[in-house]
Amino acid sequence: MAEKEKTAGELRREALCYAPKNGYDRLTAEDEAALQRYCEDYKRFLDAGKTERECVSEAIRQAEAKGFRPFVRGMELKSGDKIYRSNRGKSLMLAVVGSRPLSEGVNIGAAHIDSPRLDLKPNPLYEDSELAYFKTHYYGGLRKYQWVSIPLELHGVVARKDGSVVEVAIGGRPGDPLFTINDLLPHLGVEQSKKPLSEAIPAETLNILVGSRPFRDDEGAERVKLAVLDLLHQKYGITEEDFISAELEVVPAFRAVDIGFDRSLIGAYGHDDRVCAYAEFAALLELEIPSRTAVCILADKEEIGSEGVSGMQSAAFDTFMSDLCDSQKVPLKTCYEKSFCLSADVTAAYDPNYADVYEKRNSARINYGMGLCKYTGARGKSGASDASAEVVAYVRRILDEAGVFWQMAELGKVDAGGGGTVACFMANRDIDTLDAGVPVLAMHAPFETVSKLDCYMTYKGMKAVYAAE
Repeated sequence: MAEKEKTAGELRREALCYAPKNGYDRLTAEDEAALQRYCEDYKRFLDAGKTERECVSEAIRQAEAKGFRPFVRGMELKSGDKIYRSNRGKSLMLAVVGSRPLSEGVNIGAAHIDSPRLDLKPNPLYEDSELAYFKTHYYGGLRKYQWVSIPLELHGVVARKDGSVVEVAIGGRPGDPLFTINDLLPHLGVEQSKKPLSEAIPAETLNILVGSRPFRDDEGAERVKLAVLDLLHQKYGITEEDFISAELEVVPAFRAVDIGFDRSLIGAYGHDDRVCAYAEFAALLELEIPSRTAVCILADKEEIGSEGVSGMQSAAFDTFMSDLCDSQKVPLKTCYEKSFCLSADVTAAYDPNYADVYEKRNSARINYGMGLCKYTGARGKSGASDASAEVVAYVRRILDEAGVFWQMAELGKVDAGGGGTVACFMANRDIDTLDAGVPVLAMHAPFETVSKLDCYMTYKGMKAVYAAE
């Protein structure tokens, strides 16, 4: 049967109207196979990196296996060299040196590897009514009620006065104990139920239950606390005073798993922003000799404003880039003004269960591909870098030429709230920057959900950005 001829209206609609399509209606068999392989690797990365330190360690392990080597100031570099620099074990910068000089700029992917969590206070361990607890201070924009009555793990480091550092990871291995925060039973929760969600669980009640068995052969006070300290000393050689110089993080005890009958989604802790961090990192590992030098940043502290020595506002990135430019005797400012950065951070996926806070026409949709966000910020774009029209057009062209599925995105309705990324800190360096990343359901929850297709398209998009002329 002959194909029906399209009407003039249909032809004009195809030529003029913007009509995003579900990615699965366009996906090739080749991309489908690559998508599945990529997402299995991503899930393994998530399970290996529950904290920013663990992400850095795992990334260095994978990078060295691909030929990357530590970058030392004054090192001579040539096209194709693969280098990295760890910033205090909490953030990481990597680069593949291109064939063109740094005076012509670099292509940058910037993402963060910290996620909302609970940090132990400096003096955390106490006993009350013969139960031992850890006091916590929440980190980042989490919703406190989501953290009670779920299984938790403990990860981090303890630095002792003698200079030694002890790594702690409890809960991730088979047979490990887990921890939890008690919630109030509904039988006695009448008054609690009357409170707003933000007030129902006060921060000072986010105390981690860590033990109940008293130390034997002792008649002193706080025998349960003493028993916990004894166990920690036996395993790690630490004392209570060592908590003062510790960074111990409480994270959900969830492994990355497939979600849905069709296994089209991934559920895990820490998609924000490890899903974008892994995409840019995995893309960099596959580069040989790009035209422009490709730089990958895995930053810390984004969830609390990108402050501190390991955050994106630190001079650590500028120092890395300055050392890189010095190897070619190129002024840093000359490199920056010709560079481009994709600030790879997640965006909110439209959720029909909470439709009242989304503006549907401008929200990212699950399975529609990488979400481009011209601006973030709150309400009147406060705190946003707001990419120029020319920058957005530049990225559209790159992605279309590479066959990347993408969509435009905003975080939600203008007056509903907002959020920020590292984009403004890159733009402040005189680097053209655009936000882009994976749409997430239940962002900042202990268990977030993303689409496999969107994960893969973000990775494919990062490859295209690194390869851009």
